[in-house]
Amino acid sequence: MWAYESVFYQIYPLGFCGAPFENDGVQKSRILKVLDWSGHIKKLGANAVYFSPVFESDTHGYNTRDYKKIDVRLGTNEDFKKVCADLHKKGIKVVLDGVFNHVGRGFWAFLDVLQNRENSRYRDWFHIDFGGNSNYNDGLWYEGWEGNYDLVKLNLRNNEVVEHILDAVKFWVDEFDIDGLRLDVAYCLDLDFLKRLRSFTNGLKPDFVLIGELLHGDYNRFVNDEMCHSCTNYECYKGIYSSFNSMNMFEIVHSLMRQFGPEPWTLYKGRHLLAFADNHDVSRIASILTNKKHLPLVYGIVFGMPGIPCVYYGSEWGAEALKSQGDPALRACFEEPEENGLTEFISRLAAAHKGSDALINGSFRSVVLQNTHCIFERKTDKERVLVAINAADTPAVCHFDAGCGTAVDLITGKTHDFGGGSELAPYSVQYWKTER
Repeated sequence: MWAYESVFYQIYPLGFCGAPFENDGVQKSRILKVLDWSGHIKKLGANAVYFSPVFESDTHGYNTRDYKKIDVRLGTNEDFKKVCADLHKKGIKVVLDGVFNHVGRGFWAFLDVLQNRENSRYRDWFHIDFGGNSNYNDGLWYEGWEGNYDLVKLNLRNNEVVEHILDAVKFWVDEFDIDGLRLDVAYCLDLDFLKRLRSFTNGLKPDFVLIGELLHGDYNRFVNDEMCHSCTNYECYKGIYSSFNSMNMFEIVHSLMRQFGPEPWTLYKGRHLLAFADNHDVSRIASILTNKKHLPLVYGIVFGMPGIPCVYYGSEWGAEALKSQGDPALRACFEEPEENGLTEFISRLAAAHKGSDALINGSFRSVVLQNTHCIFERKTDKERVLVAINAADTPAVCHFDAGCGTAVDLITGKTHDFGGGSELAPYSVQYWKTER
């Protein structure tokens, strides 16, 4: 599966392109801005772009109006075809946000229900009670996602609804040649629908990837051979920044051991979950780290741990924004990409990750673990890499059985000698490729 060997780059198009929050109906080819960024994305080392919603919606993209039309605020379908063609030409895969749990109040079938009520042929596409009322005083009640009535929940047990979604997915593959879907609120989706979607997409395109948005619970319930290939690893997302802020590397390493370690009870051994430091729904990592010098180290964990690394646009140069400032702050419009020491470091991490069988497919084992520093092993039959992190402002000397005499740091290319112990420089990351 190509996705397991990739580095992802996430773009929230409506924010990225500076589109107005409300759909004003004014067509403007803002999505072509991605063409000016594709060189930066490739230089960063990403070989897959995950686009948050691009289809016609009421406001923020997750309240869909039309599954087959690029949002008028972003441009036309032809504009987006140009973007996809450019990315594919550069060897970059395209993954779209599949918002299938709910639609917007402006979705054409729901508008028909509001107009024709009991006589609408689409009444069973949703969960409707004509004897109730909504927050919008519609004279009928309907189920909204988690009490948000601008998000009208679809009835995924209705075959017409499922067929409509599958037809849209085929349209995206036929028209834009997309390579996969990130499934919004996958934890809410009907499991039979997920199985049908997986079977359908398997037949559409080889290695078409499905990545579910999961926040908690047992990821294996949704990530398996019948449903999603991967999911968002929110447990480790929290563990990463929390470990650095509390100077307690035990938290993230114990999460990684619970998920991927050598013990028989390990939960997700062999899985490739989506690893990230931030995204469009949470505070940017640069804003919540107590010590900004830990920022490169955070990405050292993201690219060194088991999983598919994903970088959120702007965060590669340390852009800041807090969730408390509102979602628009998290989904900012940057005129052009910036490049600094962090972007250069991430590009080296990306190259190391993509070039290492151990970092892509390797097992996980904790080797050294202290409050301020850790070393863990990633290993396959082909390769062995030791990931070393020191979060302290002082050197850390680690004595352990390296199993070899020397190693090469995949990040810098420098040779490392394990004789007499290994000294980790302050605020440092190493990926030591050892002799087998």
